[in-house]
Amino acid sequence: MSFNWEIMITIFLINVVYVTLSTLRMMLTMKGYQSVAPFIAMIEVAIYVVGLGLVLDNLDNVMNIIAYAVGFGTGIYAGMKIEDKLALGHILVTTIVPENGWDVAEELRGEGFGVTISQAYGREGNRYVLEILTPRSNERALYRLIHEIEPKAFMISYEPRYINGGFWTKRMKKNKKQVRTNPKKDPFEEI
Repeated sequence: MSFNWEIMITIFLINVVYVTLSTLRMMLTMKGYQSVAPFIAMIEVAIYVVGLGLVLDNLDNVMNIIAYAVGFGTGIYAGMKIEDKLALGHILVTTIVPENGWDVAEELRGEGFGVTISQAYGREGNRYVLEILTPRSNERALYRLIHEIEPKAFMISYEPRYINGGFWTKRMKKNKKQVRTNPKKDPFEEI
């Protein structure tokens, strides 16, 4: 059995590009980027046809099939990494803190995050629930900041599908850091 390295490498690279584009297209579609996804799909299918044609023309060599499979897996990994770096969309982080919820909220606001705070009661007593909406590009920085301020914080993140009104609608239009200059005292102290 002879190996044609040129064909194997071409099959591998074509599949990496095809599957990377496919992964990105799927993620863009799920996040609502409807104008970009069809354009990527056209490029993706053209690359797919070329790659599949190469594999089907060279089925006599098992290494070509392996190159196709490895390219497929590599393309999925590359697509996920690229999407992670692009960090499209927003996340909503629900943070539950045991005691100093108002202080945590004010410190987060001081860093430019929009925070809605409410009081809750858990198994171990009173808690504060902070709802923080941020671009995904700020996600890791937000987690680090919350952990620095309150190491006991419990955090859950979600990807909202629809955002309307409030702090974020104005902020997305202005794209400025909005900080309250005169924080009020904790409104829940009286409760």
